[in-house]
Amino acid sequence: MEDAEYELMDAVEDRMWWYRAIHARLLSALTARPGVEVLPILDAGCGTGGFLRHLADGGRPAAGVEFNPAAAGRAARKSGLPVGGGDINALPFPDARFGAAVSVDVLSHAGVEEARALAELRRVLAPGGTLVLNLPAYRWMFSAHDVRVHNARRYTARGAARLVAGAGFRDVTARYWNSLLLPLMVLQRKVLARGDHASDVGDFPPWLDRLLHGVTEVERRAPFHFPAGGSVLVVATRG
Repeated sequence: MEDAEYELMDAVEDRMWWYRAIHARLLSALTARPGVEVLPILDAGCGTGGFLRHLADGGRPAAGVEFNPAAAGRAARKSGLPVGGGDINALPFPDARFGAAVSVDVLSHAGVEEARALAELRRVLAPGGTLVLNLPAYRWMFSAHDVRVHNARRYTARGAARLVAGAGFRDVTARYWNSLLLPLMVLQRKVLARGDHASDVGDFPPWLDRLLHGVTEVERRAPFHFPAGGSVLVVATRG
């Protein structure tokens, strides 16, 4: 991503509704499927370290890897955890080093080769380890936001599940989330943002941020899953 996007991320990821929503989903997924609990968790493409700080608070060892050196330094300072510079296409870790791995909106980046990245994530996970991926949904939702953060791909739940299973993972689930807010996303990205090349990351008025986060929490606590959404959350086990 561009340096300005990392600066935005660093400034708002502790309070912006979207980051709080995805962090809650990642933690829920790891609670339900912790993988090999005696081994640490990897955050692959950890950005400026917001989720790593949550992992640090959880007590289980964890580490991050980030392509951008300045962001890696920020992540290490923010989380107090080890963060290495590196590429998800060639992770700088030995085989079977981790018991779980998470990666948020990284597989979609222009510089990432899907097959290589998934093979590397599988390599560094121990057998029985858990993989959690968040991916942007729907090619038709491609917008100025994707241009700014250098996304090259967006996914359907079915296509993401097929991709991950084909990389050697088992027990793959792929579900949409950010479903209730999808109509607003479509309006903002496809109708209102004409010629605007800003990403969606930024400060929101507190009342609006609370409202948007509250909607995501209603959805997260619902006893069913929606058939569409702005993102896809994939959970799988290393075969």
